[in-house]
Amino acid sequence: MADFRLPTDNIVRPDKDRFFNEENPFEAMMQRLDRAAKLLDLEPGIYKVLRSAEKEITVSIPVMMDNGEVEVFTGIRVLHNTSRGPAKGGIRFDMNVTLDEVKALAAWMTWKCAVVNIPFGGAKGGVICDPLKMSVGELERVTRRYTSGIIQTLGPDSDVPAPDVNTNERVMAWLMDTYSMHVGHTVNAVTTGKPVEMGGSLGRREATGRGVMITTVQALEHLKMEVKGATVAVQGFGNVGSIGAQLLQQAGCKVVAVSDRTGGWHNPKGIDVDDAIAYVKKNKTLEGYGKGEAVSNAQLLELEVDVLVPAALENVITTKNAKNIKAKVICEGANGPTTAAADEMLDEKGIFVIPDILANAGGVTVSYFEWVQNRGGYYWTEQVVNDRLRDIMVNSFREVLKLSMQHKVNMRTAAYMVAISRVATVHRLRGIYA
Repeated sequence: MADFRLPTDNIVRPDKDRFFNEENPFEAMMQRLDRAAKLLDLEPGIYKVLRSAEKEITVSIPVMMDNGEVEVFTGIRVLHNTSRGPAKGGIRFDMNVTLDEVKALAAWMTWKCAVVNIPFGGAKGGVICDPLKMSVGELERVTRRYTSGIIQTLGPDSDVPAPDVNTNERVMAWLMDTYSMHVGHTVNAVTTGKPVEMGGSLGRREATGRGVMITTVQALEHLKMEVKGATVAVQGFGNVGSIGAQLLQQAGCKVVAVSDRTGGWHNPKGIDVDDAIAYVKKNKTLEGYGKGEAVSNAQLLELEVDVLVPAALENVITTKNAKNIKAKVICEGANGPTTAAADEMLDEKGIFVIPDILANAGGVTVSYFEWVQNRGGYYWTEQVVNDRLRDIMVNSFREVLKLSMQHKVNMRTAAYMVAISRVATVHRLRGIYA
């Protein structure tokens, strides 16, 4: 890691006079990049490289729908930085996908891979569509046409996608098959998050939630708070939130509130997470669960708990509600759940925030393990996967914490400093090709 130096004012944002939108994810990422860059005394030339995406690809996706009509969807893939290795990042299917969102998420992936020191760069992709209104056949045709549209950038040595919002193992299977058909042979390392039968890694589905649990326990121990009995509220009960809640409960914490898009439930005596997971498996959502007092997602964020895990959407903690947050620890299971403008307010309240690029890096870490296993053709046991994940998450947390204490900055700024320093160091060593 490069030496850290004192702040200077040699970083000038080309767009610094633009109106700032608190909920614009790209602006939030840039604000945090700026702060870390100044603390690192980052050279203006490298700063310009790091603030810019290497590739921004937009493709039209004409698809024959089940009713015989043709619809044209828009697909996006952004490669932010590949200096440390192949681009890595999920693909989401959602009506709210925007270029700014994908650019921010791609940059976050760059920092996330660097903060846990795995040899990937950052990417992200998305298709603007409503998968809930589409049949399985329509989703497959969208996936395959999108894959063919971005196929020049895909590859195990160049760009390795994964599941994200509204995509899953089946979507990755279609992507892998489409790519393999184009190149003429099976290439299972072109994507991660695949079915285990196709080369997916054991432990991958639980990895992000496991990383949330590991970093939360580390934070509680650092703050000299008892893990056993620590109260936890989890917003978002999808893969990350439900597994994170389950593993935190197994670690001794008391989960007192959970929620999903339909709302949530609060029970000060504790919620049986396994029971809630079983209910959702049967009923699709937490609606009607009933084992506690009904609360809204907004109310859940403001509950008096030891640990708050926002594991659902971006921008749920803003300047409008940050002053009402009562948790002592926030572990960001989602990407970008806190706006940049809200960071200072949480700092003033003394809340210990485990930032998203560290807290939810368990998923990309085990994605890296999957890619390694695919490349080597040798597969690990789930225990080996979990042990190696724990080693990386614990070491990464401690590196960030050490820098945070050394420079008297919050954990988010320290995480960005660690990540940006690693990426910048590689750029210095590689030089500029001309």
